[in-house]
Amino acid sequence: MKNLIKQTAFYLLVAIIVIYAVFPFYYAIISSFKTPAQLFQVDYFPTRLNLENYLSVFRDQPFGKNILNSVLVAGSVVLASLLLGLTAAYALARIQFKGRGLLLMTILGISMFPQVAVLSGMFQLVRTLGLYNHLGALTLSYMLFTLPFTVWVLTTFMRGLPKELEDAAVMDGATPWTIVFKVFLPLMWPALVTTGLLAFIAAWNEFLFALTFTFLDEKRTVPVAISLISGASQHESPWGILMAASVIVTVPVVALVLVFQRRIVSGLTAGAVKG
Repeated sequence: MKNLIKQTAFYLLVAIIVIYAVFPFYYAIISSFKTPAQLFQVDYFPTRLNLENYLSVFRDQPFGKNILNSVLVAGSVVLASLLLGLTAAYALARIQFKGRGLLLMTILGISMFPQVAVLSGMFQLVRTLGLYNHLGALTLSYMLFTLPFTVWVLTTFMRGLPKELEDAAVMDGATPWTIVFKVFLPLMWPALVTTGLLAFIAAWNEFLFALTFTFLDEKRTVPVAISLISGASQHESPWGILMAASVIVTVPVVALVLVFQRRIVSGLTAGAVKG
């Protein structure tokens, strides 16, 4: 009887957490199909599928271009973070040098600064490099919060890999580049998928840098584009369009997480255990 009560309480708690986390997104989906007049009616199930809000998202602003900008920026951030993070992790995990621990803590400490604290400095750097209103400015600035986490996770994971693999590769005359990309890389896919996906989500959702470093609508990423959405006319409410845009940009991220959820969990837990 006691076990039954515990199980019931556990599943009830899980149900409450799931409802609390999923319901806002579910209600956003329902609202995205409503007309402006229906938005003020509380409905927990869709009564009709009105696609006008989804059509308005792409008709009234360059939202397709904004999505492409976000894909390009997030993709470049992931590639750069993984490449730099992988090579830095090899140096920090496998090469003995003075100040290695301090360097690793410094890299991690950079991510503790709030974005607004480094905004003015990044703005001057972007202007000096001639990247203002260019997608390269976003890629460069996003590395501030994606690279430290990537380096930390990959370093922890690489420390747990067998030393014998590296020794055998050295005996065969392999260079450090060969060891990193031919020996360690195939074994680190769980950690790479984990850090890559988290870096993608962080870059996909970033707002402050994207708002500051771009000013043309064609250069905006989706978070800024959504914040600037308004009704096309006085008869149109922006809330349905906002809900439709939010659903459009959230579904791909949810799909990626569901597809790679096992690799995400294995990457995080393996790095934690082996570190």
